[in-house]
Amino acid sequence: MYSFEPNEEQQMLMDAVGKYAGNDLRPAAHEAEESRELPKKLISKGWELGLLQASIPESYGGFGERSAVTGALAVEEMAFGDLAGAFAVMTPSLFATPIFLAGSEEQKKEYLPKVIEGDWSPYTAALIEYAFDFDPLALKTTATLEGDQYILNGEKAFVPFAKDAEAMIIYANLDGQTQGFIVSRGAAGLTIADEREMLMGLNALPLYRVKLEDVKVPASNRLGGASGHDFELVLASMHVASASAAVGVAKASFEYSVNYAKEREAFGVKIAQKQAIAFMLAEMATEIEAIRLLTWEAAWMLDNGKEDAVKQAYLAATGAADMVLMVTDRGVQILGGHGYIREHPVEMWLRNGRGFAMLTGLAIV
Repeated sequence: MYSFEPNEEQQMLMDAVGKYAGNDLRPAAHEAEESRELPKKLISKGWELGLLQASIPESYGGFGERSAVTGALAVEEMAFGDLAGAFAVMTPSLFATPIFLAGSEEQKKEYLPKVIEGDWSPYTAALIEYAFDFDPLALKTTATLEGDQYILNGEKAFVPFAKDAEAMIIYANLDGQTQGFIVSRGAAGLTIADEREMLMGLNALPLYRVKLEDVKVPASNRLGGASGHDFELVLASMHVASASAAVGVAKASFEYSVNYAKEREAFGVKIAQKQAIAFMLAEMATEIEAIRLLTWEAAWMLDNGKEDAVKQAYLAATGAADMVLMVTDRGVQILGGHGYIREHPVEMWLRNGRGFAMLTGLAIV
């Protein structure tokens, strides 16, 4: 059985990330959203917490062991501060974690130290495609084996830091299976859009379209080597990260709404005493706790190799997408007219929360 009590190391990590989220990410979130730019010092400070480094063994340049549960705890705390900032700090994980989970020994030794031993560097990954029927298990981007190399064709959307990425993992359809391919910066046929994506939320996070036109990738750069890898385990880790981030955003909106309701008066009483408001807050809290426990269970199942871990991670992600939209919408409602103006962060949390249904592939634990 798993425990609901964080161990000493997990608690220390949560405390450190919580301080960073509250003291650094949250105060900078509004300006970053408006200016569409995250200060580099802010990202570097988050990187120095060592979340990724602590999940990679010493043999590959890290100083710890991977734990999906620990990752989920950390992602929730960071997203509580700001979602765009959290995704920015975690972007190198999109490249390093799949290599650690599914890469060949040669790939681990070649790439992991490059990512984690130095300062934050924009290594990234491209999974999402701009299609109404996007399915990570049935991608439109294709990979075709020709001799000793693969030929990639397709288009990817919402790729974080693609413009400056040293390398990225491109996920493509190879004979009906989703497989990852390591593509270096400047590869022939790889085109990064000049303009950033324009989205409803996450405006501080630089996201780009990526086109692949007959991009040649050495066979040795297929994630996992010649035999490939099990993408479902990578996807499950993405689902747990997405669910954890959603819980963090929802918790931020809920706590802000509670504090506002306790202070705001209408007709001589605090609005928190109004039955309609109290019921909304109770439902928000209930849904947050339910999805948090579902997410923790999925993470624990991944750590322990349980048979239904992939299914549980999917349930956590889909449940979290519904939950965060409901909670952040209620947050705007509770603030009334104040919820619709940018003076209060609940409107940003609603815009960010709306995107979780399509954000799989922007974070991984």
